[in-house]
Amino acid sequence: MNRNLWRYFCVAKDDVIEVEGKVVDTMPNAMFTVELENGHQILATVSGKIRKNYIRILAGDRVTVEMSPYDLTRGRITYRFK
Repeated sequence: MNRNLWRYFCVAKDDVIEVEGKVVDTMPNAMFTVELENGHQILATVSGKIRKNYIRILAGDRVTVEMSPYDLTRGRITYRFK
């Protein structure tokens, strides 16, 4: 693929939407159901740094979630509040 076309189709890191939410349910393969502040529920996975540092996420934890503007039903958990 042409390099200029590749840049055109890639999403920049700045194009993510960050929201806070609460973990409602845990699922297999490090997947979680997160209820956002506005009441919507999304399916979220754990980011690489959280997985690498063995940070445990349980139901009831407050988290920060990054979502793509293209798919607002899925996200990535980037931070767990203490």
